[in-house]
Amino acid sequence: MAHTITLNESHLQTLDLTPAREVIEPLLAAGKVPSGDVGLRFMVDISRDPTDPRELSELPEVRLWFIRLDTCYPWLPLILDWEAGELGRYAAMLVPHQFSPTEGIRYNPEGLEIFMMAKIFVIAAWLKGQGISQYTRLKFMTQMLGYEIDDGLFELLI
Repeated sequence: MAHTITLNESHLQTLDLTPAREVIEPLLAAGKVPSGDVGLRFMVDISRDPTDPRELSELPEVRLWFIRLDTCYPWLPLILDWEAGELGRYAAMLVPHQFSPTEGIRYNPEGLEIFMMAKIFVIAAWLKGQGISQYTRLKFMTQMLGYEIDDGLFELLI
């Protein structure tokens, strides 16, 4: 079941995480988050100049809001609606990239590698704290962003 976090200009301008908290906290309380079956999506409802060619991830106020969100919920990529492309869009908020109309998002390779390793470390620790010792969904997440992680890395994190 998909859940949508809707943001407006006021949320972005004030770095207000209330819309995210209102969706995420009940899911946490219900124990639905560690399973990864949440399918979280974002809707950013802001007015823009129609001639502005930038993607949402290139707007500083949008990026800053997502950076703040990521510091509060660093495991959030695990529960995004990957099939709807939310993982790639979320990563674009946090990783330097270029956007091409023909090739789509092209992440800075070093930036993406740092992002991925940080996510692996923090999400593996969070899963362990939740009593989950299987890292299958975390491995799928890394694969979706182009990384193949050896099981040996997870053994080092135990």
